[in-house]
Amino acid sequence: MELREFFSEDAIKLDLAGTTKDDILRELIGLLKLDEKSEGMLFKMLKRRENLGSTGIGRGIAIPHCRSLVVNKLRVAFGRKKEGVDFKAIDEKPVHFFFLIVAPPLEVSNQYLPVLGKIAQFSKESDVPARLLEITEPKQFLALLEEKGV
Repeated sequence: MELREFFSEDAIKLDLAGTTKDDILRELIGLLKLDEKSEGMLFKMLKRRENLGSTGIGRGIAIPHCRSLVVNKLRVAFGRKKEGVDFKAIDEKPVHFFFLIVAPPLEVSNQYLPVLGKIAQFSKESDVPARLLEITEPKQFLALLEEKGV
């Protein structure tokens, strides 16, 4: 299993407009192309998860994630906000890179935790934050995932 398999170009946004945590979550959810009711439900689930503790893991990276009935298979999205947003990250620094993961409650393939782990592993590579800032199109993001082999 490689991370690249889960991302598609239409679920990658390199210029998020939001300026608050809620704005960013809504924009990321929008990349999944769900209906309005599902988007609202998913937003509530992600907010509930964030209230337990921020998914901002430091180094400018956050991995908002949850399980929800609004998807029938694991879905991921990536967003970037060059200026950064206060996401209450563990290092208390602004977050620039957002990896959204949503999986159904019962997932036969059980890829939710492995994907979460691979994104965390990818994020820990020393050159990843700088390279994520440099990319100019979704293809380059996908190529970086492939290059890193996660």
